[in-house]
Amino acid sequence: MVPTDKHSPHTVMKITQDGSHTLYVPELEEHYHSTHGAIQESMHVFIDAGLRHSHREYIQILEVGFGTGLNAMLTLREAEKMQKKVFYHSLERYPLAMADAMQLNYPQQIEKRTACSVEQDQERLTVLFRQLHQSPWETPAVITPSFTLLKEEADFSQPEQFQSPCRYDLIYFDAFAPEKQPEMWQEAIFKKLYTLCSDNAILTTYCAKGAVRRILQSAGFTVERLPGPPGKREMLRARKVK
Repeated sequence: MVPTDKHSPHTVMKITQDGSHTLYVPELEEHYHSTHGAIQESMHVFIDAGLRHSHREYIQILEVGFGTGLNAMLTLREAEKMQKKVFYHSLERYPLAMADAMQLNYPQQIEKRTACSVEQDQERLTVLFRQLHQSPWETPAVITPSFTLLKEEADFSQPEQFQSPCRYDLIYFDAFAPEKQPEMWQEAIFKKLYTLCSDNAILTTYCAKGAVRRILQSAGFTVERLPGPPGKREMLRARKVK
């Protein structure tokens, strides 16, 4: 995110077309998610094009941009369905205020989309979503037996400062758009991400700009264009092919 102080930017909560919330940042004139549908965008870009294509039983994920926690919530849910274990390492420079996070309607909307009317399921999702946001920063937290979360307050626009012993099988690249946050789309960023990838790792992003595709290729990734979520013609999926 772009703001110069250490606090999360002023945001305005909005409803997207699929009924799920997003946050709008007036100073950037930018939304955290697609106004065509926050949940359906995250499902399309990160779960359908990313997580469901990883064939490992234990998946180490790096997320650039924890934001509202939506990607983490959907990944937790999907990992349980797939009966896989996930270590989820998420980076965020400006964590969202807890009061703002707790107003987001993701647990209710996720439960509604699964066509499940069991009230206990929604209550469990609400508890898990709260745990994702309340878990401590810089310390791994076991959210469920299949999902461990490590949130790190980090500025990845300085990639040389980021160190990790992990080699990630899946990367969710969810920074703000290049025209809003250009420092997050530099070639140095993606070269660093390439070195952090395990063999045959996948990186997905909603952005399909030609410049981004060329930067990914220059960093060493094999890149393919995929149909985008509603409101976007295309997205990108990259692989570290070995």
